[in-house]
Amino acid sequence: MSKHCFMGLALAAMVTSAGAQGWTPQKNVELVVPNPPGGSNDKTARTVERILTANKLLSSTLSVVNKAGAGGTLAYLYVQQHAGDPHYLVVGGPALLTNHITGAAKLHHTDLTPIASLFDDYTAFAVSPGGALPNGKDLVAKLRQDPKSVTIGFSPLLGSHNHIAAGLLMKAAGGNVRDLKVVAYKGSADAVPNLMGGHIDMMTTAAGNVAGHVASGKLRVVAITAPQRLGGALSQVPTWKEQGMDVVFGAWRAIFAPKGLTPQQIAYWEGVLKKATEAPEWKDDIEKNYWANVFVSGERFGKELEQDYAGMKTVLVDLGLAR
Repeated sequence: MSKHCFMGLALAAMVTSAGAQGWTPQKNVELVVPNPPGGSNDKTARTVERILTANKLLSSTLSVVNKAGAGGTLAYLYVQQHAGDPHYLVVGGPALLTNHITGAAKLHHTDLTPIASLFDDYTAFAVSPGGALPNGKDLVAKLRQDPKSVTIGFSPLLGSHNHIAAGLLMKAAGGNVRDLKVVAYKGSADAVPNLMGGHIDMMTTAAGNVAGHVASGKLRVVAITAPQRLGGALSQVPTWKEQGMDVVFGAWRAIFAPKGLTPQQIAYWEGVLKKATEAPEWKDDIEKNYWANVFVSGERFGKELEQDYAGMKTVLVDLGLAR
């Protein structure tokens, strides 16, 4: 073999190796949101899109696509159908797990590729300022005495993490979680005006979804499921633990991809998302949206998903919603 042939083969091997290690998007990336615009998942996607674009962390374009319906399942199925294509991502939350537990969807979280959990989103228990629930202790007392007297709204469906948050409070209060009177809305944007209009007594939702209404005096939050108080407009809101109730519950927001990705493609997205969460703008959004900056990827994220699935199934069995 000539020297030139040997060099040619070596160069080809180097190019092949580099290509395997250095995958980058080759076309527009779709970041799918399983909810209507305005909710926590939508805020997550648009924050990611803005930071990736502003910091030029992508070699391609990225578009946010809202595919609401079936409690998020339409979006998850849409991404699942693009097996092996790393140009499709979806924002996932606990509904991805609870939908399977309740039988609302056949899709299991292992039918997608978990990339990374970006942050935790704690639940606020919001009421109308002029309503009959001035504080968390009065809410607990009413739930113990007559749970049917408190109509609780949340999104996106029965068995969702916001429903679980209400169930955890009821369990901590010593009541039967099946006695809760609940109403499920398609999105938090639908539940908020119903709370303001007095059609429901309380709603459980992401803290960031109601902070602006709290600041303007249109809503009040009686408790938060965080381990410690939040800042900003919610700085005066006590945690449930402060009020004697052992309820700490965060809803993670994560990015998933279809099955069939290569290790290099998974590593690419893990790296890009990690860089995004380290950007100054990300930290600003974390504070603005009342999120807890917790980045988890790889095998650890997979194990946490299994643990969360088991924990949520326990509560949903109590609620009578596990299939």
